[in-house]
Amino acid sequence: MKEVLLVTGSSGIAAATARLWGAENPVFVVGINPDESKAVATALGEAGFATADVRDELAVRNAVAQCLDRFGRIDALFNVAGISARSAGDGPLHECKPAAWDLVMDVNAKGTFLMCREVLGVWTRNAQAGVILNCGSVLARRPQPNHFATVGYAASKGAIEAMSRSAAAYYAHAGIRINVIAPGLVRTPMSARAQLDPSITEYMTHKQPLTKGLLSAEDVAKTACFLLRRDSTPMTGQVVTVDGGWTVSE
Repeated sequence: MKEVLLVTGSSGIAAATARLWGAENPVFVVGINPDESKAVATALGEAGFATADVRDELAVRNAVAQCLDRFGRIDALFNVAGISARSAGDGPLHECKPAAWDLVMDVNAKGTFLMCREVLGVWTRNAQAGVILNCGSVLARRPQPNHFATVGYAASKGAIEAMSRSAAAYYAHAGIRINVIAPGLVRTPMSARAQLDPSITEYMTHKQPLTKGLLSAEDVAKTACFLLRRDSTPMTGQVVTVDGGWTVSE
């Protein structure tokens, strides 16, 4: 039986995962940019899309309902939608602006919470098993103070890890699995600042030696699809790092 994936986000890792999953199974894309979400879905064979801001509880509920209307079920959820709040004032703790902290926690942590909450509500009402993969970051556990001192972003990803592990323990008896994927620095629209900084790109050739620099979105998508499929059934409550060697390199 084909497995339906709901993925939040419509670029970078989300789009790469949708393309990889959509080669064999149905995908439903939920993004804040309607044109981008539609383009990702249209390029796939069996796909749908909805426009939603993951911070908006009603919008999240409507998006999940639209996925159910389209496919009748949801088997897997991948929460990728998120932001960097550096442009809003995220940075070292003593410099981080409260507005930036609120923004990044609202989108990354609350957005993931709301989507998980809605899908888990469906699964528990239907006594259905399923799998959730939430997107963390290597920065939650392996900070880098020179180039990536964004405390709000790291805190939001740490909150996602803690929430996911707590929920994994609660729902395991129901056959619902919840894991986190923690990427290193990936070549996506969100990392545009880093990609344009020669000192960062040079540093990343040593920090992520396996990829000799930034990972591709497809590098992360391959592991994400494994964690979202039944192949990974024994795994829950895990934080799986995909970092090109970040955590073992200086």
